[in-house]
Amino acid sequence: MRALPSLCCLLLLASASAQAGTVYKWKDANGVTQYSEKAPTGQKYEARKVEGRDPVARPATAAAVPAQSADCTTARSNLSLLDGKGAVMQDTDGDGKAETALSDEQRGAQRNLAEAAIKAYCKPGA
Repeated sequence: MRALPSLCCLLLLASASAQAGTVYKWKDANGVTQYSEKAPTGQKYEARKVEGRDPVARPATAAAVPAQSADCTTARSNLSLLDGKGAVMQDTDGDGKAETALSDEQRGAQRNLAEAAIKAYCKPGA
C-alpha cells in the first residue's frame, strides 16, 4: 500500500508535464520511494528522462472545454448537500469529527456562502 502514493506521484509528474524533463527517483530515510524534478542532495538516486507529449490526443479542430476549478466543484457539492433533506453536521470542537447539526439559520447562511462561491468560481453557462 505504501507504493500507491509514490505511483500516483510518478503518474502525475509524467502526465502533467508537456515538455521534456528529468525525474529523479530515490528512497528516503524511511525506505519510501520519492520522486522529484530536482535531484536530492546526499542521496543515491536514479534519473529518468520524461519526453514531452500531449497525454490526451485531441483533434486540432475540436474546441477545448475548460474544466471547472476545484473551488467550483466544492461549492456546487456544498450547495447540493445543503439543499438535501438530511442533517448537515459540523465539527465544533476541532477534533475532525462532525458532531453538531447545523441550525436552520446556520444552514441558510452556509447556503448563501455556497451560492456566492459558485458565482465567484464557476464559469457562466457551465
